[in-house]
Amino acid sequence: MNEPFSAQPDAPAPDSAPERLRITEIFLSLQGESRSVGWPTVFIRLTGCPLRCGYCDTAYAFQGGEWMSLDDILTRTAGFDVQHVTVTGGEPLAQKVCLPLLARLCDAGYEVSLETSGALDVARVDPRVVKVMDLKTPGSGEVERNRYCNLEHLNPRDQIKFVLCDRVDYDWAREQLVKYELPHICEVLFSPVQGQLAARELADWIVADRLPVRFQIQLHKYLWGDVAGK
Repeated sequence: MNEPFSAQPDAPAPDSAPERLRITEIFLSLQGESRSVGWPTVFIRLTGCPLRCGYCDTAYAFQGGEWMSLDDILTRTAGFDVQHVTVTGGEPLAQKVCLPLLARLCDAGYEVSLETSGALDVARVDPRVVKVMDLKTPGSGEVERNRYCNLEHLNPRDQIKFVLCDRVDYDWAREQLVKYELPHICEVLFSPVQGQLAARELADWIVADRLPVRFQIQLHKYLWGDVAGK
């Protein structure tokens, strides 16, 4: 039987296993978004998330999973024999041991990225990790959770991602570009929510406004749909 798991950011692993993480799945696929799109990538999906975005496609990671030691996670990852690793969720930073996991992966020589909601502190993330950080839009239902002080801890290797539901989200995101001078911090990504905003429509808006952002779609959804573990 699965042990209960809290989605709160400071939820600890059991005292008897301080270097373990609750893991939903570890699998090999193609990276479907971000700068490393298309590369064979090992995804380490941590369990739990304190947010409830309206378009979330990984709600199955909110609960369940299994406790794994960092050594076991590294061994499982090594078995796939690829260079790129993405730590994702849920919200991976909701488990404190995510930080030593990221450092261990970097020490092992992987090219590591972290997919995070932007609602939790990224200041202590290993600087070798590429942070792919969301800014949540009004359409997500979680816009009030944005932690704008995180912008101070991003570097040019990182990426800021906007997942857009409609024109209202687009206009809001465009305002944030100017207000926080985001293109001067790092690369900015605009993605449509599949089934809510047509990709071509978003592309036309970006071109018309000549925005300094990278348009992208979720490649994995076009290849495999909503199949978990892809």
